Amino acid sequence: MIRKNAIMIERVLKQKINERLFKGKAIIILGPRQIGKTTLLKMIAKDFHEEILWLNGDETNDRNRFNEPSSSKFRALIGNKKIVIIDEAQRIQDIGLCIKLMVDNIPGVQVIASGSSSLDLAHKINEPLTGRKYEFFLYPISFAEMKDHAGLQEEERLLEHRLIYGYYPEIVVKPGEEVELLRLITSSYLFKDLYALEKVKKPVLLEKILQALALQLGQEVSYHEIGQLTGADNETVERYIYLLEQGFVIFRLPSLSRNVRNEIKRSRKIYFWDNGIRNALIGRFNPIALRDDTGALWENFLVTERMKINHYYLRYRNYMFWRTHSQQEIDFIEDYDGRLHAFEFKWNPKKKANLPSVFSEAYPGSEIRLISRENYQEFIM
Repeated sequence: MIRKNAIMIERVLKQKINERLFKGKAIIILGPRQIGKTTLLKMIAKDFHEEILWLNGDETNDRNRFNEPSSSKFRALIGNKKIVIIDEAQRIQDIGLCIKLMVDNIPGVQVIASGSSSLDLAHKINEPLTGRKYEFFLYPISFAEMKDHAGLQEEERLLEHRLIYGYYPEIVVKPGEEVELLRLITSSYLFKDLYALEKVKKPVLLEKILQALALQLGQEVSYHEIGQLTGADNETVERYIYLLEQGFVIFRLPSLSRNVRNEIKRSRKIYFWDNGIRNALIGRFNPIALRDDTGALWENFLVTERMKINHYYLRYRNYMFWRTHSQQEIDFIEDYDGRLHAFEFKWNPKKKANLPSVFSEAYPGSEIRLISRENYQEFIM
């Protein structure tokens, strides 16, 4: 939910969170910085007025409230408030134990915590809050959310713009400032939590790895090749990629390998959660008509939009791609309901897709669909 001239863009997650309020569990909201977590929390809080206690882990005074935690101390702090919101919770020591004390000992109070580093926050909350939390991920604004806000026709008109600049909230609501804002996000916010964890000893190397990944968008990624390009060993490349996943910058898609002898095994493709971030990392903002990577941008857009909407509506699927050593391939596969659902992506609807018969023979009963600009809306809504 974002403001533009007092107009709100409703986030799907708001309704999903409201449905789980006051059910005896903490609510944890994860997502990268600048993605709209605080704005979403304010929209939820708006419905409860004075019944909210708001704490911010970035504020020293608020962090100190969690020193020497005890149920009696939190009971006095909360008073007659009904909801406790803890923004940037990963900055608070022993936050998992603190939330556990509130959930277990102060009935009727709803705790909502947000964090921008899943690696740090997960370490602090997973064990103390086992069985005591609902966990949600907030992604960049989705095509479906913008369709509901501005209308399908308007969002279709802006499709090429979204492929280049993406869906970070500020980018969506401040047209004309996209390049400056994306450079600010990638230089000032994107890696802040990773640096704070002191797990990234060479920031320049991290950026080189990201740039190499951006240039291989939609392709199989070799850690060895990335290492050769950046001067890093395989172990360092793998560790930095893992950290970038936990920081909500990228995600890995594994290969499907079950039935065909020459299927590529133990491979992966890497996608960016936002097209704009990917393009900012390599400084490419030229129009679609002047690009040589439109197919990769289209694939990244479709995969991320599909995963956003599946997550928000609790559609549980396993995600993969498929490729053989003889270069037969399928871009994206979902495994659910006991069968495989395969999708091939084409930016040009007139371009024919070669859907491999060997896949259908190896995996009988599978569904194979071509997704292009003529039918993509149904795929991502």
